[in-house]
Amino acid sequence: MLPDFSPSEADSSDHGASQVLHWAYQTYGNQVAYSCSFGVEGIVLIDLISKIKHDATIIFLDTDFHFKETYELVDRVQARYPELTIIRQRPDLTPNEQAAKYGDRLWKRRPDLCCQLRKVEPLNSFLKNYKAWISGLRREQSLTRRHVQYVNRDEKFKSIKICPLIHWTWQEIWNYVRIHDLPYNPLHDQNYPSIGCAYCTLPIKPGEDQRAGRWRPFDKTECGLHLKKRLDES
Repeated sequence: MLPDFSPSEADSSDHGASQVLHWAYQTYGNQVAYSCSFGVEGIVLIDLISKIKHDATIIFLDTDFHFKETYELVDRVQARYPELTIIRQRPDLTPNEQAAKYGDRLWKRRPDLCCQLRKVEPLNSFLKNYKAWISGLRREQSLTRRHVQYVNRDEKFKSIKICPLIHWTWQEIWNYVRIHDLPYNPLHDQNYPSIGCAYCTLPIKPGEDQRAGRWRPFDKTECGLHLKKRLDES
């Protein structure tokens, strides 16, 4: 049965984010982890989490293909929040091993399979030791995310997925960052609202969807973590 959570209307300053985080750690304790891509939403969520559970576990899916700015940001965040445990979860295959098995530049030929190998499977392996995980999904981000709830049954990972930021807007995210002087990826200042692997992320053009820069020119806007089935299934 899906756990019940209903935020109090009395606390609307952060759209219930702090309430759902308090609930998550009271309910699951050390059996809940935050999977963070270190985009700007992730930085906000890390700051909120640090105020509730200073020694929380953060998982960063290190695909080996991230921008150098992303890796530098992970180090900066760890220095700012030294009590947080940031785990860098790596794929089973190194880039060279993947190229030997599936061919060079898999992301250009079969991006869904590349995401499966370097993001979905590593998270699945990690979550086997946890009962729930936290995600920075916002409903505003894309059509595929507009029905996300605070607490969701995750059939893919046989887990509970908790999404504290579902009602936050892009402007509210940035207001929080500026008010609290939080570090963030400088690529956000170069028209990269959504930042993934360096090979599969480009800046967007004015008026485009926030995730339009991901996996051009493929008909793909999700890595697969938040979809029910494997993207590489035929």
